[in-house]
Amino acid sequence: MAHPAPQTDCPARLCAPHRDFTAPRIDLDGKTVMITGGTGSLGKRLTQEICQEFKPKKLIIFSRDELKQYEMAQIFNPREHTFLRYFIGDVRDEHRLTQAMRGVDIVVHAAALKHVPIAEYNPFECIKTNVMGAENVVRAAISAGVKKVCALSTDKAANPINLYGASKLAADKIFAAASAMGGADGPVFSIVRYGNVVGSRGSVAPFFKKLVAQGATQIPITDPRMTRFWITLPQAVNFVLSSLAMARGGETFVPKIPAMSTIDMALSIAPDLPQKIIGIRPGEKLHETMVPSDDAHSTLEIDDRYIILPSHDDSQRAHYEKSGAKPVPDNFSYSSDSNPEVLDARALQALLQETYSK
Repeated sequence: MAHPAPQTDCPARLCAPHRDFTAPRIDLDGKTVMITGGTGSLGKRLTQEICQEFKPKKLIIFSRDELKQYEMAQIFNPREHTFLRYFIGDVRDEHRLTQAMRGVDIVVHAAALKHVPIAEYNPFECIKTNVMGAENVVRAAISAGVKKVCALSTDKAANPINLYGASKLAADKIFAAASAMGGADGPVFSIVRYGNVVGSRGSVAPFFKKLVAQGATQIPITDPRMTRFWITLPQAVNFVLSSLAMARGGETFVPKIPAMSTIDMALSIAPDLPQKIIGIRPGEKLHETMVPSDDAHSTLEIDDRYIILPSHDDSQRAHYEKSGAKPVPDNFSYSSDSNPEVLDARALQALLQETYSK
């Protein structure tokens, strides 16, 4: 299937500005930090950032895979970084979580089953990790006296059509309500929701690059109309750290990031290869939404992100509006097919270079 070369400018919509989401970031010096699912792409990049930029009291990598922990410890060695601790554990185990969170100040909850088709075929396992695991993290954090918890969500949690998205929406609701459950002196819980991470495990960009390196004669495309939001790992880490600094309890933070069609991404990475349409996988959407129109009434906008406010706390709106946040229009939605910021070929190459050079 032949296609024209990807656009190198954006006449119809604005090309995406590059936001780094660095200000303000939470100060982790002297803090005890725990990352659930810490051996994943985000966990490893966050660990790298903390090792380079902060001097924490402890950094606990909590995950259930001993091999991944062993491999990660070869890169981030506890003998070199004496604050590092590797804990074997599963978010399905509340007792182990409570034990691991003793003395912890900050938790970044990244553990999840994320593969859409696998979740469709293994629904009980998805629910145990993504929903019951979220409940366990909340209970353990309240019990251990953690100060702040940031839970990682996904664009698939908004108007979900697959089990992974539905399970993450349920988790989002759990964390949004958790600050009220913990009381005035309990942890501050918040959520960050972003799109596909360039270069992460399972991302289509490294998959396309691998096919090219292996000498593939064509690139598989699920649907030529499909669009997705894109963020780099450094951006995602900064967004987590800045959202932690900003959070007051129950908010969902959504970054302003660009969108791109999967076919344009394929053309940018492999412009000389034809595409083969293989069809949408079970549970996939053509386009993703990060702020549904039904949430517009509770959504505020600042320079680099949207903030979906919790329904149980009216004081949040006054705080953010006093700081300069503006309400979005009543019919607003933030979707990949209507996003005014798009990636062109040059912008994508810059993102790929940023991702693979670090």
